[in-house]
Amino acid sequence: MADSMYQGSLTALVTPLHTDGRIDYDAAARLIERQIAGGTTGLVPAGTTGESPTLSHEEHSRIVAHCVEVSNGRVRVMAGAGSNSTSEAVGMAKHAHSVGADSLLVVVPYYNKPTQEGLYRHFMTIADATPLPMYLYCIPGRSVVDISPQTMGRLARHPNIVGTKDATANMARPIAVRRAVGHRFNQLSGDDNTILSFMAAGGDGCIGVTSNVVPHLAADLHCAWQEGRTSDAIALQDRLSPLHDAMFMESNPGPVKYAMSRLGLCNPTLRLPLVEPQDATRQAIDSALKSLDLLD
Repeated sequence: MADSMYQGSLTALVTPLHTDGRIDYDAAARLIERQIAGGTTGLVPAGTTGESPTLSHEEHSRIVAHCVEVSNGRVRVMAGAGSNSTSEAVGMAKHAHSVGADSLLVVVPYYNKPTQEGLYRHFMTIADATPLPMYLYCIPGRSVVDISPQTMGRLARHPNIVGTKDATANMARPIAVRRAVGHRFNQLSGDDNTILSFMAAGGDGCIGVTSNVVPHLAADLHCAWQEGRTSDAIALQDRLSPLHDAMFMESNPGPVKYAMSRLGLCNPTLRLPLVEPQDATRQAIDSALKSLDLLD
């Protein structure tokens, strides 16, 4: 695997907040240390799981810089640099490069619904702005539009566009993308529940949410798969499945922050319009944590 390629368990980091809504950088540092100790292979700050829509530009920049600083080269940092404004995304990408991030994660522009040609020009413009490897983040549940495999093939001709985070939960997608791109392309799942299915179709790893809660178990699953211990990987997948389900009963990152609060890792605090999970969701999360022997 080439140096720019990721595999294994990457974590889309939450942004821990004080109860008054300010960012808790001390908690963030502790979470990063826990991720590295747990075997996580890459950290993804300032993505959707990090509540990027409600971060100020200054906060977004500081979170990326803080992650680079704390991780200090021990694992690679893929900085969230997505916006539905191309010029804004270019600014985020340049900042990420300036503070030492290793790569960029750029989401499909949301709300303004660009055409395939608009998507092509958006991503090419950002890819031209820095020398960093760039990942195309496809999540039509949040962005409505998606990159077609054909457009992905066009984009992959750019030397800086090296991979994708795929949260479509379409298990034929890695195959279609591979055919359209025609060369080595780093495909990472963005959907915890389909990690093994995605890798069986030729994917390389996952940028996960559940790994915020159980980094060691998520890393173990990927190790088992990579070492050919398929039955071990399936057993771990089945064990983690209730937690995966609970993490997405309500809008992410509400459930994952609640789960982390139950383990004493950070506050469950979110910024509006997101709110803490309802009782039924909290009960499902508690039950999943108990099934993993993480709660009494």
